[in-house]
Amino acid sequence: MIKKNRIVAFLIFLVVFTSVMLTTSKDILNNIKLGLDLQGGFEILYEVNPAKEGQVIDEKALAATAEALDRRVNILGVSEPNIQIEGENRIRVQLAGVEDQNEAREILSTEANLSFRDANDRLMMDGTDLAEGGAEQTFDENGKPSVSIKLKSADKFRDVTEEIVKQAPNNVLVIWLDHEEGKDSFVEESTKSQPKYISAPVVSQVFNQDTVSIVGDFTLEEAQNLADILNAGALPVKLDEIYSTSVGASFGEQAMDKTVFAGIIGVLAVFVFMIAYYRFPGFIATITLTVYSYLTLLLFDWMNVVLTLPGIAALILGVGMAVDANIITYERIREEIKVGKSIQAAFKAGNQSSFSAVTDANLTTLLASAVLFFYGTSSVKGFATSLIIGILGSFITNVYLSRWLLGLWVNSRIFNNKPNWFGVKKKDIHHISESFDTLDLPTKFDRFDFVKHRRKFFAFSGAILVLGIILLFILRLNLGIDFTSGTRVELLSDSPLNTEMVASELEKLDLPTDDIVISGENNNSAVARFKGILSKSEIATLKDHFSDEFGAEPNVSSVTPTVGKELAKNALTALLIAIVGLIIFVTLRFELRMAVSAVIALLYATFFIIPFFSVTGLEVDITFIAALLTVVGYSINDTIVTFDRMRENMQRRRYLKKYEDIVEVVNTSLRQTLGRSVNTVLMVAITVISLLILGSEAIRPFSIALLVGLIVGTYSSIFIAAQLWVELKHKELKKKGVIKTFKEKRVYTDEPQV
Repeated sequence: MIKKNRIVAFLIFLVVFTSVMLTTSKDILNNIKLGLDLQGGFEILYEVNPAKEGQVIDEKALAATAEALDRRVNILGVSEPNIQIEGENRIRVQLAGVEDQNEAREILSTEANLSFRDANDRLMMDGTDLAEGGAEQTFDENGKPSVSIKLKSADKFRDVTEEIVKQAPNNVLVIWLDHEEGKDSFVEESTKSQPKYISAPVVSQVFNQDTVSIVGDFTLEEAQNLADILNAGALPVKLDEIYSTSVGASFGEQAMDKTVFAGIIGVLAVFVFMIAYYRFPGFIATITLTVYSYLTLLLFDWMNVVLTLPGIAALILGVGMAVDANIITYERIREEIKVGKSIQAAFKAGNQSSFSAVTDANLTTLLASAVLFFYGTSSVKGFATSLIIGILGSFITNVYLSRWLLGLWVNSRIFNNKPNWFGVKKKDIHHISESFDTLDLPTKFDRFDFVKHRRKFFAFSGAILVLGIILLFILRLNLGIDFTSGTRVELLSDSPLNTEMVASELEKLDLPTDDIVISGENNNSAVARFKGILSKSEIATLKDHFSDEFGAEPNVSSVTPTVGKELAKNALTALLIAIVGLIIFVTLRFELRMAVSAVIALLYATFFIIPFFSVTGLEVDITFIAALLTVVGYSINDTIVTFDRMRENMQRRRYLKKYEDIVEVVNTSLRQTLGRSVNTVLMVAITVISLLILGSEAIRPFSIALLVGLIVGTYSSIFIAAQLWVELKHKELKKKGVIKTFKEKRVYTDEPQV
C-alpha cells in the first residue's frame, strides 16, 4: 500500500521552498556585496613608514593611520570600504564601486601635511596650527575657487606675517602640501610652470586675523577636495604603495555577466546529466543542488561576504563538486538493488555504506580550501571562502536533505518493484536467495587488468614527468607580475585592437613596452606588462587617456619585488602545508602506505599543470596557485573513493596471504569504482569547461589549470596511486608473511572476569 502522506510532505516542501526562493532571491542577490573585480574599484596595499625621524610604527600608529584613511574614504562617498591592518607595518584598502579611481588614489595617499614656509624653506606654521574642521571651499575676489582655513591663533599668524614682511624682496609665504625636507625647494620649484607648492602669495603687510585664504589655479572639485583632506587631517605616517590593482567598471560588469551565464549553462548541463543517468534520484539531486545554491547565496548575504569573480567560479564549481555526494550514494543504492534487496533496504544500505567515502572526500577539499584562505591574497581568499561555504553547504543538502527527500518517496513504497526508476534494469538484478554480495557484482570493466600493466604505466608517467621537467627548464614559465613584480595594464576597446595600435598609444604616454598580448572574442582586449612600477601620476594619465581613446577605463595592477617574493613564498608554503595535512588525514583514515601513494599521485597531477602552462605560454598568476590547491584537494577524491572500496574488499577477505590477493583487491576495487569516478569528475569538468568557454577571460587560465588537473588527477588516481600501493603492500607482505585486514571487535560485558 502506498503511503501518500510522505509524497504530500515532499510536495509541501517543494511548494514552500519554491515560494520562499522566488520571493526572496531578488532581495538576496541585490544585498550581496560585489567585489571590486565585479563592480570596478581598486585595492592598495600600503607599507607604513615613519613620517619623521625617530617615529615608531606600532599598533597605535597603525590604528591612527587606518582611522585617518577611513575619514578620507568618507570624502569619496564609498559606502562600504574595507580597511585592514596586516602584519606589523601594512594596511590594505579596498574600495569597490568608486567612480573616480585617480581622485581616490590621490586623496588616500596624500599625507596632507600643510606647511607655511618662507622663501628659504624655513617652517613658519604647519597643520597643527589649523583649527579642527576649519577648512572650507570658497571663492576669491575674482570668483575663482579657493580654500579658506581657520587658524587656532591670530597672534601667531600676525608674528609670521610680520617676519615675512621684513624679508622683502623675498617676502613670500609659500604654502606647501607634503613638503619633503632636504628635497623640495621654493627657489627650484618657482622656476617650473607647474610648481609643487600650492601657492606663494607676497606678504606686504602684517595680518592680525585667524583666517587665511589659499588661492591657486584650482578647479572647483580640486578646491573642495583640498578642503576635505585638510579637515580629515594629516596622515601621521608615510604610506608607500607596494601592491595595487584597479578594475574599470566596464571590465567588472562584463566579467560578471559572462561568468554568471557560463555558470547557468554549466549547472543546467549537470542537471540534465543527473536526470538522464540516475533517473528519479537524479531529479532529487537537481532539487538539492538548487537548495544548495540558494542557501549558499543566503549565507553570503547573512555573513556579508564580498563576492568576487573567483568567488563566482567557486560557487559554480561547488555545484559540480556537491553532486559528487549524490553520485557516490546513488551508485551504492543501485548496487544494493542489483543484489536483490528491496528498494527500501537498498536505500538504507546504500546511504550507510557511502557515508564514509563522501565525508572523507569532502574533508580533503575542505583542508585545501582552508589553506587557501589562510595563505591567499584578497581575491584568492574570496575563492576559498566560497569553496568552504559551498563544501559545508553541499554536505548538508546533498547528504542529509537528499537522503530525506528521496527517503520520503522510497518509504512511501511507490517504487516497490520499480528499479527502472533508479536506472537499474531488471535483467541485472540477482534474486535475494542467491546471497549475492555487492562486491561480487560484475562491471563493464571486468576485462581490464589494471595491475598487470602497472610497470608500463609507471614508465609512461615517468617519461611524461621527465619530458615536462626538460620543457620547463627550456621554455620557463610565463610568470605574471604577482611573482616577478612590475605593472600589468589590461585594456578594453569598443573595436578590434592590434599590437601596433596599443604600442603606439603607450608611446604617446612615454610608456613603451614590447610585452603586449591581444585577446578577446573580437580582439577587443589587450594586456601590456611593464617591468617597473608605474607612479600614481603615470597611472592617472594612463587611465584618463585610454578611457577617452578606447571608451573603457583600463585595469592596472602593480606589484613590488617585496610583495612578489612574499606571494611566491606563501604559495609554496600553502602547497606544502596542504600536502602534509593530506598525508596525516589519509594515514589516520586509512593507512600510511595509502597516504604516501595518494600524495605522490596528486603531486604528479599538480606538477603536470606547471609544464603544461610552460608549453602553452599561459600566464601564471596568484589564481594559478588557487587552481593548484583546488586540484590538490579535489583530485584526491577519486583516490579516496577507490581506497574506501579497497578497504572494504580487504576486510571482506580478512587476510592478504599472497601477492595475487593484493592484485585482486586493487583490480576489483578499480573496476567497481571506475564508473562513479568518471561521473564525479565529469560533473566538475562540465562546469569548468563552461567557465572556460563562456566565462570571463580573467579566470580562463584558472579554468584551464583546473581542467588539466582534473583529467590528470583521474589518471593518477587509477594508474599511479593504486599501483604504487600494490608495490608498497607487496613489500609489507614479504616482511610479515600474512597481513591481517580486519579488526577484532571488542566484546563488552558487565560479567565479572575470572
